[in-house]
Amino acid sequence: MCGIAGIVSASAPDAELVRRMCDAMVHRGPDGAGFHDDEHAALGMRRLAIIDVAGGDQPVYNEDRTIAAVFNGELYDFARLRDMLRRRGHRLTTEGDTECLVHLYEEYGDDLVHQLRGMFAFAIWDVKRRRLLLGRDRVGKKPLYWRTDGTSLTFGSELKSLVQDPSMPREVDPVALHHYLTYQYVPAPWSIYQGVRKLEPGHLLVWQDGVQETRRYWRLDFTPRRVSSEEDEAERLRELLEEATRIRMVSERPLGAFLSGGIDSSAVVAAMARQSGERVKTFSIGFDEHRFDERRYARLLAGMYDTDHYEMVITPSALDVLPTLAWHFDEPFADSSAIPSFYVARMSRERVTVALNGDGGDECFGGYRRYLAMARTQRLIAPRRMRPLLIGAGGFLAARGEPGSTLHKAGRVLELIGHPGPRRYARLMSYFTPEQKHALYTDAMRERLAGLDSYALMDEAFAASQADTDVGRFIDIDVNTYLPGDLLVKMDIATMANSLEARSPFLDHHLMEWAAGLPTDLKIRSGTTKYLLKKAVAGWLPPELINRQKMGFGIPLATWLRTELRELSWDVLTDKTARSRGFFRPEAVSRLLVEHGEGREHGSRIWALIQFELWHRMFLDGARPPAPDHDVAGEYRLSP
Repeated sequence: MCGIAGIVSASAPDAELVRRMCDAMVHRGPDGAGFHDDEHAALGMRRLAIIDVAGGDQPVYNEDRTIAAVFNGELYDFARLRDMLRRRGHRLTTEGDTECLVHLYEEYGDDLVHQLRGMFAFAIWDVKRRRLLLGRDRVGKKPLYWRTDGTSLTFGSELKSLVQDPSMPREVDPVALHHYLTYQYVPAPWSIYQGVRKLEPGHLLVWQDGVQETRRYWRLDFTPRRVSSEEDEAERLRELLEEATRIRMVSERPLGAFLSGGIDSSAVVAAMARQSGERVKTFSIGFDEHRFDERRYARLLAGMYDTDHYEMVITPSALDVLPTLAWHFDEPFADSSAIPSFYVARMSRERVTVALNGDGGDECFGGYRRYLAMARTQRLIAPRRMRPLLIGAGGFLAARGEPGSTLHKAGRVLELIGHPGPRRYARLMSYFTPEQKHALYTDAMRERLAGLDSYALMDEAFAASQADTDVGRFIDIDVNTYLPGDLLVKMDIATMANSLEARSPFLDHHLMEWAAGLPTDLKIRSGTTKYLLKKAVAGWLPPELINRQKMGFGIPLATWLRTELRELSWDVLTDKTARSRGFFRPEAVSRLLVEHGEGREHGSRIWALIQFELWHRMFLDGARPPAPDHDVAGEYRLSP
């Protein structure tokens, strides 16, 4: 696991700049650094040593050093790749996975990605052809940013590495901001900076002599296939999950697992315990507020498998870490579960270097309750003349109820009925609706963004899906938007900020491809989510875990913003600095704060504005980001 960076150019690149870019990501790789430079390329990396700890340094080269590579991630079947390459006459000098890349490139060219099983972002420099190949894994577990000025291309695992370049413009991309307010993250290919792009999941980028081109090499196919009996499919699911877990338990460093108490992380821990000769270390986060606290379920599973279990409670004082999170996330990110994710990663890092998690289970097997809501409301079509009334009434009720309350749910259902087709799902996933953004923006922002529709991103994903049901298409949408844009960014940043490697068995592409072909009624049936997964792991987990309602990994944000965090929200969003941005109308921001204090529900929207403001102050107002510091949040050390 590493952080990578580099510059390729028609002229000599700045090798010292690449070193500074890597220094800015030392938290991704505290165990060492490596660099390559020649007359047209400078590559660098920071290393977190997991496999071949003694000999796995980078960059790696082919036999005559005409191909160089840096790599971030893990290839879980690297032993198979090494055996195959040796049989074909290649000479390997390390015992790790990274060296496979240069020889696979010699064998397969750009198609080497089809040989890879794992999580990755890589850069391969072909010295003779003056050609750079960048690649990102199928699902988007490992990040990669890039920018070009026409004659050179700069790339890095984090935005903070790119902003080390003093020539890079530091201006907010209003399109990215517009999408961020809708989804709570900046979706690829945008970044918050104008001119900087994310390489999208499942994509390659080729740069040669000043010209770059991107192309997609993988997309999950949701075309349903013929299946056998439920019992046979459940058995196959167990086999795939156990194998995906087993290959992710290969490590020369201590290994454990995040355990939320939900079905996905519990199933992963069960699969680990069933195959491990040692006690599995497990780590959980809880809250004083009962309806957000899942520790009792995590303890059930930990007791069943006799894990070495650790837990801690998050309180509002934990939000002192917000400046640290703003520094690590590099751009606005408003999923408040980043806070417990950061703390569980920090707690885990005190005892392990690798942690498995349950990410991807919801997307593979239909776990979100919103899929049930969509299945129910898709059958309801309101007359056109009634739609504005339903939307207005629904919005009114939803804003007056806490998330998860009966009032809030009823309001959201009425609002959804007022919209046709896939737009219902887009509204369900929105944080700021188009109408709310229009009310928030200054006149200048409204004019600049006129006609730009953030929901078009979901329209495109819906239209591209091969699923045969609308609910299947909504799952497909999440795989291409919410999963890589939110969940995987959160996990990557929270763990890498603490020099911890996260591995996700449910995101094994063999398991995902198998699950994508399941008929929708094996995922959602008669009001039950994850139907087949629950059936498959029923013998592994306590019944209380199988039958419980999904809680999600959130914090009591709405309550905190009315109590302990009320002063913070007003200070950050209404002082002279915030009012002078030119993006939002100050009176509209104040109205959100007042209404939230009076009981209307604006918590997620206020949080999104706070995160944008904190990011802006750290990265733009100060002109330069803070000095790189591996233990930037060291004052928040935790113990179970």
